[in-house]
Amino acid sequence: MFDIRAFNDFVDGCRVVDLGSGNGILGIGAILMGAESATLVEVDEESCKVCRRNVDSLGLSERVRVVNSQIGEKEADFYAADLVISNPPWGAQRAAADRPFLETILSIGTTAHILHSSEATHIQNFFNKTGWSSEKYGECDFALPATYGHHASKRGRTRASLWRISPP
Repeated sequence: MFDIRAFNDFVDGCRVVDLGSGNGILGIGAILMGAESATLVEVDEESCKVCRRNVDSLGLSERVRVVNSQIGEKEADFYAADLVISNPPWGAQRAAADRPFLETILSIGTTAHILHSSEATHIQNFFNKTGWSSEKYGECDFALPATYGHHASKRGRTRASLWRISPP
């Protein structure tokens, strides 16, 4: 979130949409840093329950909306935003799993920050061919707790890239 603020993309009073919010850490972080509102969109019902508990425990339920929905499956009325943040699926289990997230960013039409696999080679091409700009501005080690059945170890690490995507 501090990197996003450094780009001046995150400003006090902004409306944030977190696509694939998981437990809500990014959207909640945006609120704690001064966003007016955050809409956290997640397909997994259990993750939404955890997210709601996190939001409630911090007293943020008036400013945070948790939406249990599949990204890209239908037109949504909850995508009004000044900033999109997302940690989409990286496609390790299903090729192009991130595609609906990337297309939704285009349909929202505002600046986005994405955390994605450092091995991803398609992000820049996907956005640049639509006239959007994309900039990989950092890499980091990303801790992976064993959340899903396909995870082989209790805790792992993977290399992640940070991307800034902006409309023409």
